[in-house]
Amino acid sequence: MGIAPAGLSEERTHTASLVLRADRVVLPDGIAAATVVVRDGRVAEVRRGDGVPGPADLPLVDLPGLVLSPGLVDSHVHVNEPGRTDWEGFATATRAAAAGGVTTIVDMPLNSVPPTTTVDALRAKQAAASGQLWVDVAFWGGVTSADTRHVGELAAAGVSGVKVFLAPSGVPEFGHLDGEGLTAALAAACRHGLPVLVHAEDPAELAAAPPPAGPRYAGWLASRPAAAEVAAIRQVVAAAARTGGWAHVLHLSAAAALPVLAATRSAGAPVGVETCPHYLSLCAEELPDGATEAKCAPPVRDAANRAELWDGLRAGLIDCVVSDHSPAPAAAKRTGDFATAWGGISGLQTQLPVVWTAAREHGAGPADLARWQSEAPARLAGLAAKGAIAVGKDADLVAWDPDATFVVEPDRLLHRHKLSPWAGRRLAGVVRTTWLRGRSVDPAGPPRGRMLSRDGPS
Repeated sequence: MGIAPAGLSEERTHTASLVLRADRVVLPDGIAAATVVVRDGRVAEVRRGDGVPGPADLPLVDLPGLVLSPGLVDSHVHVNEPGRTDWEGFATATRAAAAGGVTTIVDMPLNSVPPTTTVDALRAKQAAASGQLWVDVAFWGGVTSADTRHVGELAAAGVSGVKVFLAPSGVPEFGHLDGEGLTAALAAACRHGLPVLVHAEDPAELAAAPPPAGPRYAGWLASRPAAAEVAAIRQVVAAAARTGGWAHVLHLSAAAALPVLAATRSAGAPVGVETCPHYLSLCAEELPDGATEAKCAPPVRDAANRAELWDGLRAGLIDCVVSDHSPAPAAAKRTGDFATAWGGISGLQTQLPVVWTAAREHGAGPADLARWQSEAPARLAGLAAKGAIAVGKDADLVAWDPDATFVVEPDRLLHRHKLSPWAGRRLAGVVRTTWLRGRSVDPAGPPRGRMLSRDGPS
């Protein structure tokens, strides 16, 4: 299955109880040869050692030459259903996720209509998702004004946290917050033990920058300066310190903000941060004019900035690497004009190989990917059963070949729209099989995903 040549036979793996054996199993304390025993969809035992047998009553899946990792948890996905299902949708998004080794996604409160800012909107989204999930799905709520009365209701309904924008979101139904609104959101979420996810760009800095125009990527880059991220992150840090709230900075692209985050960590403030595969693999110098498939906000910056992001990731200043999958139809995305094209990247299915291809060049290994792409996002979203191969956890697993390579062919992607800034690139890391609670996921087979809440299945 997946974006590369067909992998392991599915026949023997359609069961919630089985044994998987690999020379390289990514465990919470490192990589080891191990046999993983799965019973009733959960990890029942981990038996370390080469060729250690499993229980004789269970079918064995041997994984020679492959890495067995925890399934990826992508805590930043825009599914867009209901309302903009022609942009994506739960069926297409979760099939693509499974093909890429992602076993859980957390859906953003926009660009669906209505946005997930009330319990009624959450229920509408859950109704739309019902029967269409090939992987598990949790949900973020949203706050769009200083009126935070719905935060407690959303928390009780099981959202993983709430998202806010400090600059215009790009869609009219999801407004952005000023400093008062950010403080109110952090205080309200703190009362319910939820994180506040922040799109951190300062509108004053953006207003002072030249507006984007035409096909030049340099014009788009100049219109979203690093200073806008730095100023907004300073505001987030200060508001978190005032309220005691838990803030999480989304899609960090500006390495210039890393010293601010380092000082915050030293002071013990509860501020997390993520970055995305596109910031770790693409760079402005290599993006041709007119390549609006790579338009996103904040933007992909230069190679020196990319190297600093890798430094921050390895140093632990950046917690998560997640896709920020934000697709749109070709008519909205492929305009060739950075002023008019939709600003979002489709990367849900390709994130494991994109990150792995770059990670190898920076001295990182499969255990690092598991920490960044599984463990930390699961912790952020409050999904205790996800993110690691450990006894009691859901048997959400991915077997992948770190040495095999493939060329990204957009027609083989399972997203609704076959667009990718990595089209034509050769990547390393081929997903062979994805298991959800011990069952192998076939994107052409029946949907077995569940809807999750911060406290468990909804």
